[in-house]
Amino acid sequence: MDIKKTLLWAIFTISAILLFDGWQKHNGQPSLFASAPAKNVVAKAEGSNKELPKVNAAGVPTANTAVVTKNSELLVLKNDVLELEIDTLGGVVTKAKLLKHLEEDKTPVVIFDRSAKRQYFARSGLVSASNVELPNHTQIFTATKNPAANSVTLVAEKNGVRLEKIYSLAKDSYVLEAKHVIKNVGAKNFDATLYTELVRDGEKLNESSFYSTFTGPAVYSDVEKFHKIEFSDIDKGKAKLPPAQAANENTWVAMVQHYFTSAWIPSTDATRELYVGKLDSNQYRVGVQTKIEPLAVGQEKTEALKLYVGPQQERELEGIAPGLELVKDYGWLTILAKPIFWLLEKIHGLINNWGWSIILLTILIKLVFFPLSAASYKSMARMKEVQPRLLEMKERFKGEPQKLNQAMMEMYRKEKINPLGGCFPVLIQIPVFIALYWVLLASVEMRAAPWLGWIQDLAKPDPYFILPVLMAVSMFIQTKLNPTPPDPVQAKVMMIMPIAFSVMFFFFPSGLVLYWVVNNILSIAQQWQINRMFSGKKAA
Repeated sequence: MDIKKTLLWAIFTISAILLFDGWQKHNGQPSLFASAPAKNVVAKAEGSNKELPKVNAAGVPTANTAVVTKNSELLVLKNDVLELEIDTLGGVVTKAKLLKHLEEDKTPVVIFDRSAKRQYFARSGLVSASNVELPNHTQIFTATKNPAANSVTLVAEKNGVRLEKIYSLAKDSYVLEAKHVIKNVGAKNFDATLYTELVRDGEKLNESSFYSTFTGPAVYSDVEKFHKIEFSDIDKGKAKLPPAQAANENTWVAMVQHYFTSAWIPSTDATRELYVGKLDSNQYRVGVQTKIEPLAVGQEKTEALKLYVGPQQERELEGIAPGLELVKDYGWLTILAKPIFWLLEKIHGLINNWGWSIILLTILIKLVFFPLSAASYKSMARMKEVQPRLLEMKERFKGEPQKLNQAMMEMYRKEKINPLGGCFPVLIQIPVFIALYWVLLASVEMRAAPWLGWIQDLAKPDPYFILPVLMAVSMFIQTKLNPTPPDPVQAKVMMIMPIAFSVMFFFFPSGLVLYWVVNNILSIAQQWQINRMFSGKKAA
């Protein structure tokens, strides 16, 4: 029983520390587990001596670049799901609205936004190893629209190099096709590097204080696969990137936030190098440098890229680039979470309601683990059966812990009871239920998805707190069905825990709370039936 007590206190303490740490980070305070970020970081391409053009927090050129005074123009590309604004100053994609994903006020979700409040946009340009200024995001581009093809062509020329950006947006697509045509229109050969990058501030948006999802850059390569980069690691110069990618290797860079992402996906026909950096206070970037082979006079080279701006929908992301679906962050339990989400999708395809899909999925998982749960509840029922004898032993050997433990072990041996028999079956199930937790937390499909009655958005907390109250009641009933710990302090903690955990669930997405309520109700039914069976055997 001392082992159970120690485990209980350890879990309770760790949970409290993690909750406090999450609260600190949510309110802009430094994490308990990381030092304060560095104030000044030089933003250079990793593994390169080339300094990419800099901008200030407002997205305009700083003193070390050519300042353009001519007014720019905002162009709009739009289809049924996405609306983009493109600034002729640099050909920067400055705003992206997701027309099928709405905020509470029914306005579209805005991903890219270059304003006083938000800094998040996509841009591209050319740099030269010889420090000759080439067309980049600091220059005005001449624009031509093609409404029939839903495309816009932007052209700029500098020092004998012509850069043509052709942006086109297909119907019902979150992918902007971004073709870059580089042409030597000068009098001598030149070499250049094309950079395509995502720039973002380090702020998280609209998250609960009681849970946190990743926000920041992510990179992918065939060799090192997918990994995330914390803003704090960029601050401290500790960001790790894969080596330069040779031709015919897949790679991409992304900016990830809860439910949504953006990503530059280059072609595979050139050598590429990934980089991250800090541009200004609270302004970061991640990008790809593509080496352009030396061009003779009159020669041109076309680099075809894709810019994805949209929701983290696994099936769509899988078809765009290898590994892109991994931006939907399931953490270290991805190997379990992906098949769980696949099953949830299949159920939804049959009943067309995410709330009922969650309930049915929870029932199916509970059925799969029924034998393990039964073994656990049988062990707890046996422990409850011998509880009076344990209390009597505690009184008899008061002040003699060694004799008490010996007597308890002897009784367990005679009654063929494993005191930890109720723990191991539960431990085996924990990874599956944590994976299901992350599936429900990370899936954009839950956003604005109704269940029934008062639950009109499974991604938001229950507006009337009905599900959290049911959660607290179900946890209390489970506690009463379990054997009462002989230690009075442990017994009080067990009674307080349902209240403590229910407070967190008041702020959790209702889809998550629905899953826990259903799981608890099924557990109560199974545990009650097993307890009743043991009571009947005892009476007989």
